[in-house]
Amino acid sequence: MWLIADYAASALFSLKPATATASGGKTLLVPTPFAIKMALLDIAIRLEGRERAAAAWDEWIGAARVALRPPERIVVNNTFIKVLRPRRNPAQPGSQHAGFFQQTIAYREYAQWDDVLGLALGLGESADVERLSRWLFNVNYLGKRGSFVQLQGPPQPVETLPDGYIVVDGDLGTISLNALLTQLDDVGEGTTFAQVDIYSGKRIQLGKQRILRHVALPYRLVASSRGYSYYERQEEDS
Repeated sequence: MWLIADYAASALFSLKPATATASGGKTLLVPTPFAIKMALLDIAIRLEGRERAAAAWDEWIGAARVALRPPERIVVNNTFIKVLRPRRNPAQPGSQHAGFFQQTIAYREYAQWDDVLGLALGLGESADVERLSRWLFNVNYLGKRGSFVQLQGPPQPVETLPDGYIVVDGDLGTISLNALLTQLDDVGEGTTFAQVDIYSGKRIQLGKQRILRHVALPYRLVASSRGYSYYERQEEDS
């Protein structure tokens, strides 16, 4: 069974690829299964407490399958912004912008969705649909903090996925020539709550507790320039 929820963006979306460095500025077009599960875990802890959330994670959240129906159109804004970074070397006394931080220029990308994002979670027998629906109501951002989203209606349980959904499981199948090949990170098999708990002292390793799945997003690059890239979703029969 799947539980489907539609989210509309109420702010620009931004999420770095898992392989990006701290200074990387490119963004993915859609949230990843890892980001979605972390958002659900955060809400579960806030609503039900750490112990119940940890039990739900180990039982079914971490292993849940994720499917996405990308927005119909996406425009990625390419921009340079001023950011503050900790100084590597102390500033000279009396110099401009003296202090702990230094000003610098960084490249950033922000995506605007011109449609809703369809999110589907594949649930096993141990999953609690009522609890998950309540958590989905409380998710207000996906990806980088500030990438605000708003649920468009009550989550709906279905036995089979509607057309247009892409299961993020690494199985590419037949790839369209217009598809945009990318990698979305997911939770690795057997990853426990202690490993995703930032206060436990345990580290998450890319390739073990955090794995990359290849995904062919059905997007065609329509137009681009120095300042933007415009993508349109291609239907299967187009």
